[in-house]
Amino acid sequence: MGVQTTVVFTDLHGSTAVFEALGNARAAETVTQITTWIAFQCERFGGQVVKTLGDGVLAMFNDKHSAVGAVVSLQRGHSKWVARAEVDLRMPMRIGIASGEVEMVAGDCYGDPVNVASRLCDLCEPNQIWANAAALENETESNGVTFRLLGPISIRGRAEPCNVYQIEWREEVASDFLTMQGELDPGAVATAGDALGREVELSWLGQTKRFRAFDLPINIGRVQDNQFVVDDRRVSRTHARLEWRNGSVIFVDVSSFGSWIRFNGNVGSDVLLRREECVLHGKGELALGASFADASVPTVSFSVH
Repeated sequence: MGVQTTVVFTDLHGSTAVFEALGNARAAETVTQITTWIAFQCERFGGQVVKTLGDGVLAMFNDKHSAVGAVVSLQRGHSKWVARAEVDLRMPMRIGIASGEVEMVAGDCYGDPVNVASRLCDLCEPNQIWANAAALENETESNGVTFRLLGPISIRGRAEPCNVYQIEWREEVASDFLTMQGELDPGAVATAGDALGREVELSWLGQTKRFRAFDLPINIGRVQDNQFVVDDRRVSRTHARLEWRNGSVIFVDVSSFGSWIRFNGNVGSDVLLRREECVLHGKGELALGASFADASVPTVSFSVH
């Protein structure tokens, strides 16, 4: 019989480069020290460590609240270690978390949440935590912890897309903007570098514009002052804003009647935003001022490169 649980996957990003730079002995010692600390922290929050996976850890928690507390504590503690560590030893952490039913076989766990947590860990950026909606059900934001909707994301091995959130964990600053004091987090540096090659393309009625990461923020709306104009009565004067945060393109709805987002391949899983925000990824469409059910709704195509 299955067991309801919350699964946590952690991964040290860049460990391969550390082994190449420092050799097996020293790199293995450092990775082992970090994974041992991760395991200890998971157990401190009431979790059960199922196994270590080279530079990662798989753990299970009986309750979601403890799992969320554990992953936030892990990122906060590890980020401080990264800031102090030698450059060649720096390995920022990625974390995936998912709730659901698993089967236990010979001390190991199997099932959909294991697959989802593993894939979310693979898909997220260094210093990020991605969680499925079930892991945050009935959880509340507090103590500098906020949940940002990323929308439906296709997970290999699943027929249906998974609704995903990013858990913002940084204590010192609001999640709307990130500044770092003193020595820079290498993950943040990598993100800034990646920004040079990232861009988002918007198209509507023959109008196509590309905006690079460092062009953002830009506004979308009905009046000519906006960087991307959608001249339709259902669209607010300034309807939405595109921002660049922590390596992601964020769609922020500021309209009167809301926005709907549909990611390619996810028909029927539209994301409704009313004064809310969502990460744009891949390709899709934005319905401004009315849902996709209205055939005449102004629909903007987007593509994040």
